[in-house]
Amino acid sequence: MTLQVEFERVDLPLADTFTISRGSQDVAENVVVRVRDDAADDGDDAVVGVGAAAPSRHYGETAATVEAVLSDLEAAIADVDPFQTRRIEAECERAVHDNPAARAAVSIAVHDLVAKRLGVPLYRSLGLDPSTAPDTSFTIGLDSVDRVREKAAAAADAGYGTLKVKVGTDRDRAVVDAVREGAPDATLRVDANEAWTPKEAVRKAEWLADAGVEFVEQPVPATDPEGLRYVYERSPLPIAVDESCVVPSDVPQIADRADIVTCKLMKCGGVQAARDLFAAARANGLETMLGCMVESNAAISAGAHLAPLCDHVDLDGSLLLADDPYDGPVREGGAIAFADDQPGTGAVER
Repeated sequence: MTLQVEFERVDLPLADTFTISRGSQDVAENVVVRVRDDAADDGDDAVVGVGAAAPSRHYGETAATVEAVLSDLEAAIADVDPFQTRRIEAECERAVHDNPAARAAVSIAVHDLVAKRLGVPLYRSLGLDPSTAPDTSFTIGLDSVDRVREKAAAAADAGYGTLKVKVGTDRDRAVVDAVREGAPDATLRVDANEAWTPKEAVRKAEWLADAGVEFVEQPVPATDPEGLRYVYERSPLPIAVDESCVVPSDVPQIADRADIVTCKLMKCGGVQAARDLFAAARANGLETMLGCMVESNAAISAGAHLAPLCDHVDLDGSLLLADDPYDGPVREGGAIAFADDQPGTGAVER
């Protein structure tokens, strides 16, 4: 069996400008990847697995760098049995070490192909129970106070019970208050994306606790592990880490200074790597959250099948798009709904 990799870049406009403490974006650059095998069944066309890369400049990747390495990834896996998914990811990492989003796209596509070959949804091929998947939160990006209030109210009206609020400015209290006004019954989480100093984070965690916030994500820079420990030891709220924990081997290094680990396929490099990260987190007594970049359902759908492994889910990247060329199991309102008769990841081109 020979595997072939095809790809295309897609520019996906967002429904609204999305702003975090590091900057804003109006368009998400994704690279859709298709992996084909040559084992046609009874004269039918070969099975095609679909995935996508949502590269982040913060981790040194762009759509151009993804495209540049996909031929190397194709060569690395061309003669590997696609059912050997761990070997697929290992071969990809050996061939291209520093491009996790590109490797994740191939991993997603291969897992989609394998589940389609088996004729089952991906969660079944992974041995997971879909009924335990938490709903996803919905992210409220930085904006004017009035606009944040409007976005929160719209999200609550759409059925989202949990909102993640982007913070990291001198207006943080006003922003959180506005979200609470717009969605008084929602569970709130905040994400500073590394924007605070340790002492600032502790001060803000105190009033965030009074505001009923559930936890704080990545309060300080990943380059300041001792600052993270300072916050963890003094914060009245649980601390989640995102940028401070990229791959499974990072987990032991943050286990004594965080409560929750955020995993993103685009950071760790694939479905099996994500499973390893979750296992490492559990072994170290940490809760887990599954996150995402701003990405198409071609990518996010695979993450949805891993949701049963998690305590918290933040898979709203496709929901931020003005128009996604793919449908998937992540629904408006936050529910993750799998179709038992839909093999693979459930990403279906519209």
